[in-house]
Amino acid sequence: MGVVAQVLAVVEGIALIVVGIITAFFFRSPRLFRFLYIQPGDQEAVRPWAVYSGYVNMLWGLGVLAGVLAVNLGFPEVGRTLVAFTSIVLVVLGFVIVFTEIRYWRNVIVLVALPVLVIIAMLV
Repeated sequence: MGVVAQVLAVVEGIALIVVGIITAFFFRSPRLFRFLYIQPGDQEAVRPWAVYSGYVNMLWGLGVLAGVLAVNLGFPEVGRTLVAFTSIVLVVLGFVIVFTEIRYWRNVIVLVALPVLVIIAMLV
């Protein structure tokens, strides 16, 4: 796995962890309502979804980072597999979100941009 792919994968992992933290712990912030499509007053109704989604994102991010770490510890096939699998899953989940609720398309572009770049960098 090349340096560019590794750097992009690290950025992807960190971004997923940051988004996960924001989603799981700060979803009640009025500044995030627009990004998370939460209506004022619905915070408690979406709490289980927000916390779950946040932790899922953090775990996917840790998976990508573990893949990069594995590559650098001498386990390139394991690392490439982790990074590729996680990135492909994120792209597929992006399509699921768009087909479920088209109004999230802007969020999905942000969600899948890095994984697509990681996949392309891994193929080059």
